[in-house]
Amino acid sequence: MTTILSNLLLGLGVGGVIAALAIGVVVTHRASNVVNFAHAAVGTYLALVYYEFRATGDIVQPFLLPFVPSRFHLFDRPVVATALIVTLIISAIAGLATYWLIFRPLRNAAPLARVVASLGLMTYLIGLMQVRFPASSAVARVLDGPLPSDKVSFGSVSVDADRYLLAAGVVAVAVIISLVGKFTNFGLATKAAAENETGAVLLGISADWISTLNWIIATVLAGVAMILAAPILLTLDPATSSLLIVPALGAALLGRFQSIGIAAATGLGIGMLMREISAAQSEWESLRGVGLQFGLPFVIVLIALLLRSDRTVRRGELHSGRMPPAPDPRTTLYVTLAFVAICTLGLFHLDFEWRRAITLSAIAAIMALSVIVLTGLVGQISLATFALAGTAGFAMVKAGDLWNIGFPLTPIIGTLAAVGLGTLAGLPAIRIRGLTLAIASLAAAVAIEELLFKWEWLTGGLGTGTVDPPSLFGIDLQSGVGSNFARKEFGILVLSALLVSMYVVVNLRRSRTGRQWLAVRANERAAEAIGISAPRAKLSANAVAAFLASIGGTLTAYQNGLVDVNSFAALNSLVLVAMTYLSGIAAPVAALVAGALTEKGLLTEGMDQLNDEASQYQFAVSGLFLIIAAIRFPSGIVGTSSRLAKRTAGRS
Repeated sequence: MTTILSNLLLGLGVGGVIAALAIGVVVTHRASNVVNFAHAAVGTYLALVYYEFRATGDIVQPFLLPFVPSRFHLFDRPVVATALIVTLIISAIAGLATYWLIFRPLRNAAPLARVVASLGLMTYLIGLMQVRFPASSAVARVLDGPLPSDKVSFGSVSVDADRYLLAAGVVAVAVIISLVGKFTNFGLATKAAAENETGAVLLGISADWISTLNWIIATVLAGVAMILAAPILLTLDPATSSLLIVPALGAALLGRFQSIGIAAATGLGIGMLMREISAAQSEWESLRGVGLQFGLPFVIVLIALLLRSDRTVRRGELHSGRMPPAPDPRTTLYVTLAFVAICTLGLFHLDFEWRRAITLSAIAAIMALSVIVLTGLVGQISLATFALAGTAGFAMVKAGDLWNIGFPLTPIIGTLAAVGLGTLAGLPAIRIRGLTLAIASLAAAVAIEELLFKWEWLTGGLGTGTVDPPSLFGIDLQSGVGSNFARKEFGILVLSALLVSMYVVVNLRRSRTGRQWLAVRANERAAEAIGISAPRAKLSANAVAAFLASIGGTLTAYQNGLVDVNSFAALNSLVLVAMTYLSGIAAPVAALVAGALTEKGLLTEGMDQLNDEASQYQFAVSGLFLIIAAIRFPSGIVGTSSRLAKRTAGRS
């Protein structure tokens, strides 16, 4: 019993930061109907600013502007109080800027646009932090938090004081915000603006003022929480810390994005249970290495979905007429043929860096087609594409080990496994949609990554698996190593797979099935009224999307020569959806653009040829462009270019 109590109390630290983030998510959602996937990333950036300021006296500014220094010196030896005050001011400015520059212009936009904008902000901040705060900096090694870390003992249980103080602070904040919401004019105005913005304006309530204050409160809370929790988390890795949004979203979802108390209590409970599960795993040798504690948020999300009423689900639906138009892909196959032909010439005449870029871009294009089918043509926001791709890769390796078979049987088996899991994962989409489905799919992606990809039976417990080199009819199709990396034979295999995948998607888009998908996307109830089965359409789209993702997953495994859990991390799915939206999420040809934009793809190689340091900013710049696209160009690069071309042709 003592050990259980000790583990639960140790979990107060992680639970405190999850609860604080969940409170912030609820606050911003109540104020402006936005589920901010970048909330943890914002808190991580502010925490890094604080610790860098404490170490060097420099303020690291968040904007990538030419001829503007990335940092400026403020004090030589800032004390804790000074650093906190400066960071709080920066946090307030960040909350103000986030609302007015990004989410206020999107308040009448479709949920997909708001999701994409928050993913763009998350991508931008992660890329910015990776450039401005490299892993070798002092920030990565010294995390001396402002809270005392002395041991506090209750009987035989001894726990650091910072965990108690963080949890107590979060509870106090939750109580204060709840009381303010119920008994002050500001709280009542927030509720009125959330329920009926038009009615609130007629009563003289400024919705913008209300939303601005709520965004400032949430951003300040996120920054303070990450600053206080950093010594407990032991790291402020941008990608890892940003994914704390997953359990925070689970807690907020259980509170229906309305209850501060339920969100805070659930967040604390998640952290404590995560610590308890982690400790229990150490007692079971067969479970060591499996991230059972990270699968907990997925369970919380499922419970929340079962408890939600139809009314709350509909608030996050995709409304008709809001999605980007899905043009008839009349010339898509011709464009793809030209792309494949040019890339094939490149495989024969360019060096290995360009061959690698061509191969990676083609694989990414296939993965982007998966997103286009599910999100662009059916309207389901799924953030689990790489989880399905990884399932195919690991299943392929396991099938080869079990039955001593090779290419092409193993990738077929891997594809079948991914399609089965993808169809099963599509079952919740029959009932839920929009933002709710996005949260559920992200939680599922993290759960698959931690539970399935680290399962010892499947992966040996190391999250990796060696892939046997592919060959067909005596032709060696392996990707190669060293200067022979990205061999042209493997590149041709990948380009052939891209051409076949595009042919399948284009023909489905123009078939009766594609028309049913678009009908469900436009208006699910109207589609049901004319005899179209929405559940069947959704499940078929999930199966096709999983099929395309599995092709990308198996090719990625062959490209790397092994299956690695890091290649199929949940963050990759977020980036993929972002890049596909930027390219044009409802047009199959946009997959080619998304492939070119992928990290280490054609754009990266071209930037490296111009400037060796330019590609390090690609992640951040892509996030910035994504925010701009969500606000100004919802049809993406392809859709906007097509409209401009038609307009120009009409004038001439």
